[in-house]
Amino acid sequence: MIPLTATRSLEDWLTWMESLHPREIELGLDRVRAVRDRLDLSSPPFTIVTVGGTNGKGSTVAMLTRIWHDAGYRIGAYTSPHLLTFHERIRIGDRLATDSDLCEAFGRVEQARGDIPLTYFEFGTLAALDLFRKQRIEIAVLEVGLGGRLDAVNVWEADVAIVTSVGTDHQDWLGTDREQIGYEKAGIFRPGQCAVCGDPHPPQSLLSHARDIGARLHCLNRDFEIDTADHAWSWHRGGKVLSGLPYPAMRGEYQLHNAACVLMALDCLADRWPVTMANIRVGLTQAVLPGRFQTLPGYPRQVLDVAHNVEAAEALAHTLVAQTLAGTTYAVCAMLRDKPMADVARCLAPHITHWHIAGLDLPRGASVEVLHAALEQAGVAAVTEHPDIESAYRAALSQAGPDDRVLVFGSFHTVGVILRVLPTP
Repeated sequence: MIPLTATRSLEDWLTWMESLHPREIELGLDRVRAVRDRLDLSSPPFTIVTVGGTNGKGSTVAMLTRIWHDAGYRIGAYTSPHLLTFHERIRIGDRLATDSDLCEAFGRVEQARGDIPLTYFEFGTLAALDLFRKQRIEIAVLEVGLGGRLDAVNVWEADVAIVTSVGTDHQDWLGTDREQIGYEKAGIFRPGQCAVCGDPHPPQSLLSHARDIGARLHCLNRDFEIDTADHAWSWHRGGKVLSGLPYPAMRGEYQLHNAACVLMALDCLADRWPVTMANIRVGLTQAVLPGRFQTLPGYPRQVLDVAHNVEAAEALAHTLVAQTLAGTTYAVCAMLRDKPMADVARCLAPHITHWHIAGLDLPRGASVEVLHAALEQAGVAAVTEHPDIESAYRAALSQAGPDDRVLVFGSFHTVGVILRVLPTP
């Protein structure tokens, strides 16, 4: 056990957090709720927006917080997982949490925890809220880690809850179909509070749960809509129209759905936290996240995307087609073994000439042999195995010509490895 009086580095704390609980994931609220109460964090002195959904959570958090930050409000953002360092998970305004911020918050959580076992995610979540209070933020935007109903962030009462999309991911924990998964995600909704759903076809379970608890649910294409044109788009809710909106800096048609959810959430909180059209334009055009169809400068074209489930792969395929390309595409792929690897490959195979694959050196990582077998199951024949992700990436770059494209995808870890080896701009 780390003595609380000792000076410990961030690396020490993160290693310690990984050892606290025998499981990486254990859904449930009792442990977090108990430590929350010991920290006197049951009713934090700031507005809370919770963001759940299968895909699009991080992008939604980024746009929402960027708009509010531009409006001059003190914003805290909590997201996961990170690509490079833990600091990415907790933002205060436009800066990442520092080592000192994190270590002090971890110390306070550890002191309150006593003998209650917490997972890595639960410990980090409590530290984020503790830090937000210390930094006197006005609005906290919290990304759900997994599901919603039993996720650690759900021990706090959200003023607005957003479900960006409902797809089939994390089925071992959330259920086997969209109805079961939709119910879990709708668990972040609250009676009498605004709830927002950006899925164009929400499962009945989500709609029913919102109705049963009396949440004020606003659904895309039912309660608010978007219209698109060549160089701008508009958002409609009843008689209210926001027109001449710039397209989000983050590419992909699905980002418009995320942006529409952001505008709905802003509308729900407009009396407390008003923003201008200028703030909205800045947020849409300046909010960016690494690994979301991130296109690197130079040739061959390089695209990094954290897509790792079927819905994300379908969206990625659509965006690949929309991007003008004279040559062909070479993939660099590594995935977790609990993901639908063959189904993901089927979505992208028509757009990829050759696959360079590697195993993921993680407890849940798929070996290169398992990934190769999944690709064969999907009918993919042009595959080269590599000992690690960096080797696969180097091989794809050497194979691609200046008119070609190298696509890196499959997991946050896959993209993170490549971001680490890229030259610093």
